[in-house]
Amino acid sequence: MELEHPRLILHNFLTEEECKELGFIHRSCSTVGYRPNVFSTTLSHLIATNSAHLILPFLPVRDRLKEKVEEVFGCEYELVTEFTGLISWSRGSSIGWHSDDNRPYLKQRDFTDAVIYTADSRNTHSVDEVTGGERLTLALWFSRDSSHDEDAKLIPLLAESLLHKSNNVPWSFLPLPASDKMYWFSPNQASDQDMGFDIRLGRLHALGFDVYYSQDMNNASDLSELLMEPMQLTRRDQLLDHKFVNVLHALQVVQFYFWKGCKSQTFTSEVQSDKVVQLSQSQCEKINEVNSVFMKDTKLVETVFRGVEQYCFDSATFSAAITAWEDYSFKLHKEMLMSLPQWRAHQAIYSVQYDAS
Repeated sequence: MELEHPRLILHNFLTEEECKELGFIHRSCSTVGYRPNVFSTTLSHLIATNSAHLILPFLPVRDRLKEKVEEVFGCEYELVTEFTGLISWSRGSSIGWHSDDNRPYLKQRDFTDAVIYTADSRNTHSVDEVTGGERLTLALWFSRDSSHDEDAKLIPLLAESLLHKSNNVPWSFLPLPASDKMYWFSPNQASDQDMGFDIRLGRLHALGFDVYYSQDMNNASDLSELLMEPMQLTRRDQLLDHKFVNVLHALQVVQFYFWKGCKSQTFTSEVQSDKVVQLSQSQCEKINEVNSVFMKDTKLVETVFRGVEQYCFDSATFSAAITAWEDYSFKLHKEMLMSLPQWRAHQAIYSVQYDAS
């Protein structure tokens, strides 16, 4: 007998550590989303920004969920994954009652998750307005129509991005930012650059950091590509010595540091602590100049991104976290290179199991 509202709640389907790792990826890599006050991270965006290795933590979850959906709804080996992504809802965001196949171009959607349910009109749902914090959702849509298979589109992109790389190439995993427009947050998605802020700088600011560029910024053309340039982080009135290749690199390391707990016992490394120096007046002026362009509204930043306890920082453990982030990224990058031949052979992206040896 067909259920009136076919759905299933899967309690504790994700482990706490899986949730934290996906949260780290989203806060490191997200762009502005498809509606006001929403941010999103898609697998195609991770590939486009040279962060393809961060796809791997999604795969065990996606594999388990797809198997569960097929089991519950009796469609074993029939489904393809149409979309995988992280979507967060910040203060003021909401969406009214709808079904997930409510547009002609979405009719191929059969099942979705967080709770698993059919995507048709039998399972309309909504998101109440978020009044504080950031609500993060792992969204997966499945379809019986193989022409909408997400993996078939992603595998060529992965192969192309990895064509000239190998696990012997240093720093193959360093991120490359997308267009600045994809990171610009403004109230109600207004296009006016006189309002809002860059979410990369905004997330750093909410965690107690600002960015410093040593080069002079004398004209608008310099500023238009500034966030692609090497930079350093500052905290309160101090300049951290480590140089990052761009602001997205810095954001990934900072989010990694806070994901892992920012405690001295978390990072065990003999890496020498980077120097920390007092900011000069001229350096402060450069920081303020950058903020005047890329963080027009700091009160809005504080409203959208709640900060963590500001005391949770230590320069020595942060230096160790930089090394730990490199090790983490390199491990995922190497695993992805090993998995790609099997993905291409099967035309499917999945968690490949390797012997410990």
